[in-house]
Amino acid sequence: GLDAARAMAAIPVIGICEAALSMACFIAQRFTVVTTTERSRVPVEGLVQRYGMSGRARVRAADIPVLALDDPASGAVGKLRDEIARAVEEDRAEAIVLGWAGMADLAHRLQSEFGLPVVDGVGAALKQAEALVALGLATSKRGAYATPLAKPYRGMLKSFSPGAVAAE
Repeated sequence: GLDAARAMAAIPVIGICEAALSMACFIAQRFTVVTTTERSRVPVEGLVQRYGMSGRARVRAADIPVLALDDPASGAVGKLRDEIARAVEEDRAEAIVLGWAGMADLAHRLQSEFGLPVVDGVGAALKQAEALVALGLATSKRGAYATPLAKPYRGMLKSFSPGAVAAE
């Protein structure tokens, strides 16, 4: 995923979860990520741990099927609100991170309703990418994100190697 893209790209590569979590760190000491389903909670917890934010972030699932957010009759937004209320009460969350890109259009409304920052990862990633470009910064090509060395292609894949068409 992101590590491979960063190794290959000459421009900044920003993940929406990492962007949202880092943005939340700027504005709150403790925050809760509210995602859609229990199944998605586990990988999000892994990302929270990977990015070193386990001490500041909790992860909750609102038990919302992903496509239900597009259906006003589904009650999905109500379930999301209920989970945010629990995060504020039980986790003492000072900010909420929306844990699915499809929730982005709800951020401002939920922020007004709950009176605390609600971070949308898509917007956070976009603004962080813009900031890096404006500052003239790109991914380091030393160490972890160094461009990988070319590897020879053999067998069935030989004709797909870079320069194979030029050699014919």
